[in-house]
Amino acid sequence: MPRPRSLTPDRLAAAALAVIDRDGLTGLSMRAVAVELGISPMALYRYVQDREELEALVVELALSTVDFTPPAPGRPWQDRVTELVARLRDAVGAHPAVLPLTLTHRHRSPSVMRWAETLLGVLTEAGVGPEERIIALRALLAYVIGAVQQEHLGALSGAGTAAIATLPPERFPYLAEAARSAPALTPDREFHGGLALLLRGLGSGGFA
Repeated sequence: MPRPRSLTPDRLAAAALAVIDRDGLTGLSMRAVAVELGISPMALYRYVQDREELEALVVELALSTVDFTPPAPGRPWQDRVTELVARLRDAVGAHPAVLPLTLTHRHRSPSVMRWAETLLGVLTEAGVGPEERIIALRALLAYVIGAVQQEHLGALSGAGTAAIATLPPERFPYLAEAARSAPALTPDREFHGGLALLLRGLGSGGFA
């Protein structure tokens, strides 16, 4: 039986993404996506071989909005990298529950690979060596994934920070003090502040 035109890869991915956005990554299953689409679970297997293939479609859909156009040349490499990283943050921040899948399926997502290619190009133009480029790419990816997860799962304005602020100061003087002042930091200030620290560290390691 030919596949109905309405069930395109984008529609399958959109249904899976809707499940993840609503129920989290643990809620993703072939059955849940089939229910979202209004078809039987067995019918879903006519379009994707397994959950792994479905996850790859989800990653590509979630990151398809990333702008991989090279930032304008003639600026410091740190500024150009910051622009690229901010673009990735905007895309993955819209669907934070998908984040764990981005590492598993990064080799299957054209959008991830084009973004990484652009970033590596900027680093190459800055005179960064081959090994250092790999380290920088993975460090920046790790930073984005960790920072977005913290922003959405452990925000400084959340209950966890409030609880830490009440720790006995005689045992946790620095942690309690930090927690009391932490809510004043906006998510943007936290993200870009941490990114600036990372880029300074990369720069001091012999980068251009």
